[in-house]
Amino acid sequence: MVERGPGHIWAMRGAYLALTALVIFLHLLPLQTLPRQFAGPDLLVALTFAWSLRRPDYVPALLIAGVMLLADLLFGRPPGLWALTILIGAEWLKRRDRRMRDTTFVAEWLTVATLLFVLTLAYRLTLGILIVPAGALFLYITQYIMTVLAYPLVVGLSHVLFRVRRSAPGEVDPMGRSL
Repeated sequence: MVERGPGHIWAMRGAYLALTALVIFLHLLPLQTLPRQFAGPDLLVALTFAWSLRRPDYVPALLIAGVMLLADLLFGRPPGLWALTILIGAEWLKRRDRRMRDTTFVAEWLTVATLLFVLTLAYRLTLGILIVPAGALFLYITQYIMTVLAYPLVVGLSHVLFRVRRSAPGEVDPMGRSL
């Protein structure tokens, strides 16, 4: 197998950062003057979960935390709560990457959908406990459904455009550690 050096890992981290910056930028563009009746997919979460499950070395915890905290601040969410929730989910997925290596994509998709449901529920419950206005439940439901439906597209585009794939069973990083 072709070994890729640390420069490739840093380039992929830069690609993740650039993609998330693009998603945040497009989300902040004032394309609509009226409020939407439904919420679109959370592409930041789908991208983070896809890359965390397929190549955990491309998305370190500090990078995820920084991107999600920036998104919290720019999107007007309670600072750090969704970032912490997604960071916990991404780290959980990173720990399962070896077990998920031999499963089908449908099993991966169901795992991500279940995890996202639990994280969304925990986020809503935390907002309720802290007496923070959470917004319409319908918007959270539509965003969850749209994110789950967008996940295969994000995985496919990541695989085709950036070659983000699952690591092979015998693959090692440049330091000789098993991936």
